Amino acid sequence: MPAPTIEQEAAVAAFRGGENLTLQAGAGTGKTTTLTMLAAATPRRGLYLAFNKGIAVAAARVFPPTVQCRTTHSLAYRAVGHRYRERMANAVRVPSWQVGARLGIAPNLAVRIGERTITGRTASMAALQAVSRFCHSAAPEITAGHVPRLRGLEADPLHAELAELVLPYARRAWADLQNPYEGAVRFAHDHYLKMWALTEPRIEADFLLLDEAQDTNPAVERLFTRQRGHAQLVMVGDSAQAIYGWRGARDVMAGFDGARLTLSRSFRFGPALAGEANRWLALVDAPIRLSGTPEVPTEVAAVERPDAVLCRTNLGAMTEVMALLRTGRRVGLVGGGESLASLARAARDLRAGRRTWHPELTLFETWGELQDYAQCDPAGRDLRPLVDLVDEHGPDVILDALARLSGEAEAEVVVSTAHKAKGREWARVRVSGDFRAVEPEIAEGDDGERRQGRVDGDEARLAYVAVTRARHRLDLGGLSWIDRYAPTS
Repeated sequence: MPAPTIEQEAAVAAFRGGENLTLQAGAGTGKTTTLTMLAAATPRRGLYLAFNKGIAVAAARVFPPTVQCRTTHSLAYRAVGHRYRERMANAVRVPSWQVGARLGIAPNLAVRIGERTITGRTASMAALQAVSRFCHSAAPEITAGHVPRLRGLEADPLHAELAELVLPYARRAWADLQNPYEGAVRFAHDHYLKMWALTEPRIEADFLLLDEAQDTNPAVERLFTRQRGHAQLVMVGDSAQAIYGWRGARDVMAGFDGARLTLSRSFRFGPALAGEANRWLALVDAPIRLSGTPEVPTEVAAVERPDAVLCRTNLGAMTEVMALLRTGRRVGLVGGGESLASLARAARDLRAGRRTWHPELTLFETWGELQDYAQCDPAGRDLRPLVDLVDEHGPDVILDALARLSGEAEAEVVVSTAHKAKGREWARVRVSGDFRAVEPEIAEGDDGERRQGRVDGDEARLAYVAVTRARHRLDLGGLSWIDRYAPTS
């Protein structure tokens, strides 16, 4: 255990005093080390709640044996989710309108609300979205507030009409999910997590450590805070790394009732990169600013041979993989390429006019059907990067590139999305050119003056994650446009 900093000593003292804590921990500031210091300061039994299984496994190697390292989904699976094993194993994609039809929504439905006609397809989509929003929420039942506000129906009276139409089907969908063996709605991990949360379980531990609290959804937040009566609670995270809002997550640290402490000295990099990080922290109005470690030599400059290339999108990552392979270097892809290769083979079958039995694509008879589904159906949003990738390069080119990938341990350069790079670090990092797509456009105001637009907050937080992965050298690459918006501090 290294000698604690002043900030870490303050955290240990507050923890020993029995206070509930929020630790605002910037990139590379020794978050896990600090939590292990807390755990080592008491003989009590604790539970560390990790963001994903990989983090939980890694944490188990460093925490004392008095602390279990789990994910909330693993706790929920042990309590409830195992009952739905068969249903999850047999889950296949079905268009939302077909699910809606099985729930009783007439395919030829046409209800006029305001200036819009709500079809069976639209009502089905809204009902399934309502269920997803309910699962991410702390609410005990599905209400009108979970029904999405569709374009053109944002006004309260119009939304109320939509909710009156959609709510019965959303509740029917939730009832359908209670069957452990079969049903109309595709069963997902968030469903059994919500079911467990609704039982208001007591988590048997003397203290709980919630990691990545900035990306916690309200369902997990309520589950965590309900343990306050018998357990000491510690939230730790970095508000500037809240990048999963699109998945129902939100930064729950701001409203937590507890002592507020910070970890602001980064051990990952030196002052030059800390200054770069602080530009993005200022843009998102983060509650901390970082200081680097002077003994760590770090610079912001071009990198010819990076250890990692970080991308904004999966499409950008695959494009980088193919470009790097052409240089003859051994290339790795964070998360591996087998799942993408399986999808590419299925896409090749569809483009050739053959059905595929890949569980993600089995419902489609043609490539055109998949294109329409990915582009127009919200349930197919996660397939859009695959469709774009195949349309741009073709499945054979993608499969050839994926077959030539190396494992991360053998790779000379690793490619990752910024989302998957969270919690990782490399010596030399280049930011991919696909980040240029988020540079704000220059617009002309009513007074005729041309002004640069505002940097989107979600994109700025993702950029902050990307630029703070380097230890010694950072090539801003696709984010170099920041020089026109904010000086280095």
